[in-house]
Amino acid sequence: MSQLNPSIGGNHEPPPIAQSQPSAATQTDTAQSGSMLTDKFGRVHKSLRVSVTDVCNIRCQYCMPAEDVRFLPRSRLLSYEQIARFVEVVSQWGIRRVRITGGEPLTRPGLEELVRRLRRIDAIDDIALTTNGMLLGDQIDALESAGLDRVNVSLDTLSEATFKRLSRRDGIAQVIDGIDRAVDSSLQVKLNALVLRDVNSNDVIDLVRFAAERDIPMRFIEFMPLDADGAWNDTRMVSGAELRTQIEAEFGPLTPVERATKSQPAQEYRLPTGTHVGFIDSVSTPFCGSCDRLRLTAEGKIRNCLFGTEEWDVSDLLNDKAGVDNSRVKAVVQACLAAKHAAHGIADPDFKPPQRAMYQIGG
Repeated sequence: MSQLNPSIGGNHEPPPIAQSQPSAATQTDTAQSGSMLTDKFGRVHKSLRVSVTDVCNIRCQYCMPAEDVRFLPRSRLLSYEQIARFVEVVSQWGIRRVRITGGEPLTRPGLEELVRRLRRIDAIDDIALTTNGMLLGDQIDALESAGLDRVNVSLDTLSEATFKRLSRRDGIAQVIDGIDRAVDSSLQVKLNALVLRDVNSNDVIDLVRFAAERDIPMRFIEFMPLDADGAWNDTRMVSGAELRTQIEAEFGPLTPVERATKSQPAQEYRLPTGTHVGFIDSVSTPFCGSCDRLRLTAEGKIRNCLFGTEEWDVSDLLNDKAGVDNSRVKAVVQACLAAKHAAHGIADPDFKPPQRAMYQIGG
């Protein structure tokens, strides 16, 4: 893997890559954290990302290998009942938001049943879904009825040819249909795009226009070293700073929008037209200092960071039909939190990406 180049973006010069450290406010915001999930840097964890499968129906370059993918056997996946048990337990210690991920979560049958179970947990305020959108059109009604609040849909291009090159599959029409069905629902909808310099960098302006026409936010995510092929390098990554320059040249000045919460990963801006455009600059401008997320993999491993190399297994603790031993679960979660680093360390000379790719962790 190549080291990060300070001249990412050709003639555009984004700010130097810095590791975001927990802020003083974060470290002192612990007055009521005794019974909450707090790490050694004072970060209180309120968000849980739950992967329900590692299976995906496309093969995006920035995530999966093209062929010969070996997925987990169904028998190793946590059941929806086990997932709901875990969420109910950790909600007692402050988890308030759940995002369902994969793989492609909509490839797992009956996902609305999990949403329904999560909706019954009193402490959970927000249930969201991240999807590639290909199966969304057929499932949106059931998900909405079950109580889903929000959906983020990946949309990296509007071109079928580029979509096929990027995802190694056909299907952009299905994605757009899923987006439009979601926009017509009561759900909050956001679009996510990941830009590869050699594949879809010419699609940025069209994507912003597409989102503006539907009055939904468009967010751009930097390419991270989490691809299964291990082909990440800084020359393929288009930084958020470069994208902002490109968008401003077309639409006019971007006005920063205050984050709804300090843990929000995207820095949002407002175009002169009112459209919101966000940037998740995980590589060039890390936001680790305000991270409030934990992750549960599809087979029941807890992770404290997307880039972490350690996992803590809770699957056995969720198998007891007589009930979950909360104290044992909390001990595992606390051990996971105790090992959480101040930052992901991508810019460190000795950084090594996790052995798992994005689809195996949960995006």
